[in-house]
Amino acid sequence: MKPNRKTSSHRMPALRLASSTLLPERGLRRIIDTVLRLAKSTVGEETEVHIDETTSALTRFANNAIHQNVAENGLTVSVRTVVDGRTARATTNRIDEDSLRATIEASLSLAHSQPEDPRLLPLPGKQRYRSVNRFVKQTAAVTPEDRARAIRRACDLAVKNGQVAAGMFSSGQSQSAMGSSRGLFAAYRETHAEFSITMQEHPAASWAKANSADVRAFDPQKLAARASEKAHLAVNASELSPGRYTVILEPAAVLDLVGFLFYDFAATALQDKRSCLNDRMGTQLFGKNITIIDDVYHPLQLGAPFDGEGIPRRSVLLVDRGVPKNLVYARSTAKAAHEKPTGHGFALPNEYGEAPMNLVFSGGDSSLEKMVASTARGLLVTRLWYIREVDPYEKVMTGMTRDGLFLVEGGRVTTAVRNFRFNQSILEMLRNVELLGPAVRATGEEAFEMVVPAMKVRDFHFSEVTKF
Repeated sequence: MKPNRKTSSHRMPALRLASSTLLPERGLRRIIDTVLRLAKSTVGEETEVHIDETTSALTRFANNAIHQNVAENGLTVSVRTVVDGRTARATTNRIDEDSLRATIEASLSLAHSQPEDPRLLPLPGKQRYRSVNRFVKQTAAVTPEDRARAIRRACDLAVKNGQVAAGMFSSGQSQSAMGSSRGLFAAYRETHAEFSITMQEHPAASWAKANSADVRAFDPQKLAARASEKAHLAVNASELSPGRYTVILEPAAVLDLVGFLFYDFAATALQDKRSCLNDRMGTQLFGKNITIIDDVYHPLQLGAPFDGEGIPRRSVLLVDRGVPKNLVYARSTAKAAHEKPTGHGFALPNEYGEAPMNLVFSGGDSSLEKMVASTARGLLVTRLWYIREVDPYEKVMTGMTRDGLFLVEGGRVTTAVRNFRFNQSILEMLRNVELLGPAVRATGEEAFEMVVPAMKVRDFHFSEVTKF
């Protein structure tokens, strides 16, 4: 078969996408340069390219045995064009020139159909970025056999203790890059590993989970042992009356509640009157022991040092000793507010503006053991689930405890307790924090990972007993 001259004259060199490793940075640059070259004749000076590539593997287990092992590698190229104050984006997962050209044309067609945006700014030019290194060779080298061995040990523990284990172990790599016709180029890569396990001892269950760029940062066997011990303690749970209790929230429980605060610190949310911080900035809203920053450079965080517009991320003090001090800004919201952009904007076009994605709560020096020892009567909460917002301005949330709720009496854990539904204002909760543990990288099921401490909180409101 003769080659198609139209598509072969500027064909990119072949790039391997079906491997377990990511493309080198020069490969990402080559794709971006190709898009910009193809767009130059039709778009002019306003073209932006995003590339995201992920290679990931996942091993699932249930009933004390592995039942699934999958791996995938995906690459997407997203092209945004700007024409006469209008912008749009189109995406492809193919990198041959015909597909890239078609994606540019799709973006242009969509842009022409959009209304003019008076707040749309010219694309930013070259930026300077602070270097972060979150690519860990040991994580990138994890094999299916490595995951299987860890799972086997966890399942062996379950069998030994007369329990049933289920969960997953994942590992992988990801990278992103962006470039523009105004000379901007940014690239970032990271590794990630996660282990989650639920141990069931009929009818009770408990759970543990960890996530990190470095697979050596957590021990699956220790997580399994923790879940196993709690599942055994949770057998024969007693029922308590609903009401207000002192609670000791483990980091996962803290995370899944305070995670609902992140968008309230977006300038767009305040401008749209959708934030619980409207008319509250600069006031004593939380307890004086609560300080929150957004810091992508914190050693326990993950994420790129640039935002969806290619602007360098800044560390921002959001709450200082209980007082909301600052917001985060995308470029357009910063201009409207006469502020400097903080590097927290989402890729355009979007309706959300910006948000802090790397929240770090200040911690304390009280371990969970110290919190328990200091409690005359209260509840130890492993985690929460099915959380929904009831009152957005007062930040009242409802949800349920799960996978280990225990009664604390006289400074020690005495028995397991049937689960509760709660109705609790996060604002009130953060005014009632009595003790803080060290801040750790926490992972749950309702919010993305953040750095938060365990908390001892007074007067936490449980509204009813659940049926499990």
